[in-house]
Amino acid sequence: MESRSRSKDKSTTSMISAVLFLFLIHGAHCFYLPGVAPEDFQKGDPLKVKVNKLTSIKTQLPYSYYSLPFCSPKKILDSAENLGEVLRGDRIENSPFVFKMREPQMCAVLCQITLDAKTAKHFKEKIDDEYRVNMILDNLPLVVPIRRLDQEAPTVYQLGYHIGLKGQYSGSKEEKYFIHNHLAFTVKYHRDQQTDSARIVGFEVKPYSVRHEYEGKWSDKTRLTTCDPHTKRTVVNSNTPQEVEAGKEIIFTYDVEYQESEVKWASRWDAYLLMSDDQIHWFSIVNSLMIVLFLSGMVAMIMLRTLYRDISKYNELETQEEAQEETGWKLVHGDVFRPPSNSDLLCVYVGTGVQFLGMVLVTMIFAILGFLSPSNRGGLMTAMLLLWVFMGILAGYASARLYKMFKGAEWKKIALRTAFMFPAVVFAIFFVLNALIWGQKSSGAVPFGTMFALVLLWFGISVPLVFVGGYVGFKKPAIEDPVKTNKIPRQIPEQAWYMNPSFSILIGGILPFGAVFIELFFILTSIWLNQFYYIFGFLFLVFIILLVTCAEITIVLCYFQLCSEDYLWWWRSYLTSGSSALYLFLYATFYFFTKLEITKLVSGLLYFGYMLIASYAFFVLTGTIGFYACFWFTRLIYSSVKID
Repeated sequence: MESRSRSKDKSTTSMISAVLFLFLIHGAHCFYLPGVAPEDFQKGDPLKVKVNKLTSIKTQLPYSYYSLPFCSPKKILDSAENLGEVLRGDRIENSPFVFKMREPQMCAVLCQITLDAKTAKHFKEKIDDEYRVNMILDNLPLVVPIRRLDQEAPTVYQLGYHIGLKGQYSGSKEEKYFIHNHLAFTVKYHRDQQTDSARIVGFEVKPYSVRHEYEGKWSDKTRLTTCDPHTKRTVVNSNTPQEVEAGKEIIFTYDVEYQESEVKWASRWDAYLLMSDDQIHWFSIVNSLMIVLFLSGMVAMIMLRTLYRDISKYNELETQEEAQEETGWKLVHGDVFRPPSNSDLLCVYVGTGVQFLGMVLVTMIFAILGFLSPSNRGGLMTAMLLLWVFMGILAGYASARLYKMFKGAEWKKIALRTAFMFPAVVFAIFFVLNALIWGQKSSGAVPFGTMFALVLLWFGISVPLVFVGGYVGFKKPAIEDPVKTNKIPRQIPEQAWYMNPSFSILIGGILPFGAVFIELFFILTSIWLNQFYYIFGFLFLVFIILLVTCAEITIVLCYFQLCSEDYLWWWRSYLTSGSSALYLFLYATFYFFTKLEITKLVSGLLYFGYMLIASYAFFVLTGTIGFYACFWFTRLIYSSVKID
């Protein structure tokens, strides 16, 4: 195991130089990008069945397939994994299963093992935690078809099969552990009528627990009486299950059946990605659009009531009350562009937010175009990491431009803080979580080589690009304020309770969160309940709605704040929309206690650790959108007013 992990570390470090090139040329063949090029198989061609990690939605800790004493080939070989696969905990290895194209097999014996107390305990623990075995054939994951009670409803597919189950013998109350030791595989293929070659379009399994029997002593040529191809006796149920106990003998067997299918190779993932509940996504979008229309109406009303009257130089003020309201924000013109306290920190956070916005937008576009389909395992995570690194140039540019506007002179200092602040916080949390995973001996622990590769991406590419962006941004002429700032700050009058910063900030985060929370449920389900998420079109629409909602709610609350003669809007505009991250974390906590069955402390810490990182990223992203919206709004209204 040690030598294998060392070789994995070496392969991971050498991978970094090539990973960008591979990512850029990936999918240059055609528009539909299912992860691999199609492979044609003639009758009798060997098929490579690979095993992947063991996964559980109860622990969230993946393990290598051979961490349990399953049947193994003479030499275990690791498949090359990309950066995203390693971070996901994928460990793809060869298997002892022998498949030959369109040549069915019945009751093929893999191996026979006798459990000792230690291995029986390991099996029982994994069955308790509902671990599933994941396999791959021609880049298709193994699934268990689950028929719904409603005959017309489409078949649901469960990724991987459970290692075993718990149950009781009839007439007994004692709970026993049973292992799935017989696998009935079904390989679906689409045949070319002209060449008679075939392409694999489905890989399914039905697991059974069978206490195999035989006569005499066990040898490689022993024939089973419970499952024999010569007598056409097959396994069709688990009526005599195989118990997991120390001293028990387990014989692992499998069947392979081949079924011709009308499904073409290019459409083979459609069944996996079937979205039967698309109505709720449309409901989510309509719900979000209602919020946007409401806010857009308010913004339009504010613009009409202010800008129109400003341009006409306040010639048509109707009442004294309106005059007071509309001169409220005009009174603070000499202080509204006064640099805020901790302006350096604001520059850093705005730069980081721009970096995030660029990464998310480009990732979404790639995903919508089909570059990041689930068939390309780890592709989404690899793309996000690389895009984050290269968007560092935007972070440096945005922070330096804002810093120069605040009359800052040390651009290198601000570039350094932008390059390190957010990544350092995330890396520290990630390092602690990784140490916890190491302690559980899980394959989800990121190897040292991959950790080194991540640091190399950070220091070797991201940091220099932030400095390049900072240099370019600082060389640009400073953004000039539309009005002059007074030397002596104006006193802010006492504010009404509803204009209290804490209250208005918390209120501001509700609507942006409300625009995304339904889609958030599906994203959390795909991450933590091991399901596919491939509705990037819906997600992109929701993301655009989120951008608009963040911008509009910040503009509305910023306007009310300025009308009450409070000119400290810089940080408040960032925190107003950024507070939606607090609601995201609260929702994640609610999801944990209502939808997940996590009981282990380490698994709970992993969940909250990763959701904390996600919420922090969401805060930076939404805060930056709110800030720029308010920045544009204040410059617009004060530049259109003639100050006497």
